[in-house]
Amino acid sequence: MKLLVVDDEKEIAELVRDCLQKEGYAVTVCDNGTDALKKIQSERFDLAVLDVMLPDIDGFALCRAIRDLYCYPVIMLTARTGDTDKISGLAIGADDYVTKPFNPLELTARIKAQLRRYTQYNDTANRQNVFEHAGLMLDNETHRCTLFDEEIELTPTEFGILSLLCARAGKVVPTEEIFETVWGAQYLDSNNTVMVHIRRIREKLHEPPKKPRFVKTVWGVGYRIETGERTNQKP
Repeated sequence: MKLLVVDDEKEIAELVRDCLQKEGYAVTVCDNGTDALKKIQSERFDLAVLDVMLPDIDGFALCRAIRDLYCYPVIMLTARTGDTDKISGLAIGADDYVTKPFNPLELTARIKAQLRRYTQYNDTANRQNVFEHAGLMLDNETHRCTLFDEEIELTPTEFGILSLLCARAGKVVPTEEIFETVWGAQYLDSNNTVMVHIRRIREKLHEPPKKPRFVKTVWGVGYRIETGERTNQKP
């Protein structure tokens, strides 16, 4: 698998590269946004790790550029301890974030988790049922989502959340369970990652903010998607 690492701090970039190469990944390192953008536009990667603060084009712009072309996972790195960078990154399509300073082993574990999820959803040999309800179709086999036959481009994390909710259609899925299932990490009370991703999913499904048709909020508990029909027949 080919990974892109973008960080202007040479020591951090080389440390991350060395850890990932030991795991068998092919790693391309860029120390500025301009070179990274050229790589994004000319090569296909399986995952990108983007530092938010770069000397020219910032990590947010690079994430947008990736989302314009691809749906592979994006992990953001930020040196800020507040939630602003994290929420901004998630809102534009990032799948996860890691705060500096970080343990390289933790970053490697998060990368592996994202790649497992991405591979699973794009594995055509993994045949699962199709979820259909009120014009929404979610096909886990092809990692395809449509709304009234319009293709909806979801990131692997967004697809994972929606797939989990569809699999439990009609039941409330607690926020903690969504986070721990999709991200594979322990949920903390102050974590608003799930909320940001739900908002992104609703935007892509053209959901009315106050009365969403599909993903319902159960305040203080979690989220529920309305009961639909599961079938082995393709639409």
